Amino acid sequence: MKNFYDVQQFLKRFGTIIYIGDRLADLELMAEELSELYRSNLIEVTEFQTAVLILRHEIQIEKDKRKK
Repeated sequence: MKNFYDVQQFLKRFGTIIYIGDRLADLELMAEELSELYRSNLIEVTEFQTAVLILRHEIQIEKDKRKK
C-alpha cells in the first residue's frame, strides 16, 4: 500500500466500502475498520501499520485544509 486509494482497495477485499460524504469522517471510519480487522486477526501487523500511517497522513492533510 502506498496511498489512500490502495487502502480503499485493501478494505474492499474484506467487503468494506466506506463513503459518508465527509472526507474526515470517512478516513476516521476507515481507521476504525482497520483496527477491527487487526483485532480479529484478519490482517497482518505490517498491513495494519502501513494502512494506518497512510490514513493518519490523510487525516492530517484534511484537518489542515479545514483550518484554512
